[in-house]
Amino acid sequence: MNNRTSTTALITGASSGIGAVFARRLAARGKNLILVARRQEKLAALARELEQRYSIAVEILLADLSQPDDIEKVEKRIQELDNLDMLINNAGFGTGGKFVEVELDKQLSMIEVHIVATMRLCRAALPAMLARGRGSIINVSSISAFLPVAGSVNYSASKVYLVNFSKALQAELAGTSIKVQALCPGFTYTEFHSTSEYQDFDRGHIPRGFWMSGEAVVNASLRDLARNRTVCIPGFINHVMIALAGNDAVSPIVRAVVKRFRG
Repeated sequence: MNNRTSTTALITGASSGIGAVFARRLAARGKNLILVARRQEKLAALARELEQRYSIAVEILLADLSQPDDIEKVEKRIQELDNLDMLINNAGFGTGGKFVEVELDKQLSMIEVHIVATMRLCRAALPAMLARGRGSIINVSSISAFLPVAGSVNYSASKVYLVNFSKALQAELAGTSIKVQALCPGFTYTEFHSTSEYQDFDRGHIPRGFWMSGEAVVNASLRDLARNRTVCIPGFINHVMIALAGNDAVSPIVRAVVKRFRG
């Protein structure tokens, strides 16, 4: 086993996409990992890959973070650790359709995953981080936090929570060595748009320049974390869209364009 470090990172939504990229990047740095997701086969395959390539310890933890019992299971595992150096709350999903038409249970599950699970896992991790005097938390939000559009009501709203929660929590932790980040990617090449919720979504409707790779998003996140930047918005185009959305004269146009891109 690699002895470069004895610290551990726990990543939710780790079976694919941004979560899997974080896992590979942190494994390359020598961190031991706890990978949390619902899909056992994908988690097991990723764990084998990382253990063999980087000689680290990888634990998989099956959990559906829309379920309170599973959130509690992950909380308890976090509380058992005395070396958790990084928590990455990456699990999430979207729903397509108008607020009044999308099934209520799906919207409540989204709030459970994005808001409740994130808050509870942060609460579980912080006491040990404070006792050790160091640690990092990355909460994966979205540029949707700054660009609310029709057809994405609770997704956008839940991502606003993650930004404000992260900023306020970092303010509370001022004077400590604990870093908190809200990571706000835009369109990213992952499985996010490959679910049944987005069966009518056509990636071709979105200009290629608006897309980023998961690797580019994670690079920006880790770079900004090292620079103590609480809100990370990867990519120049995402910065431009958010800046324009703050202009009262331009924001209706930006929102209309984003809504059109969403299909």
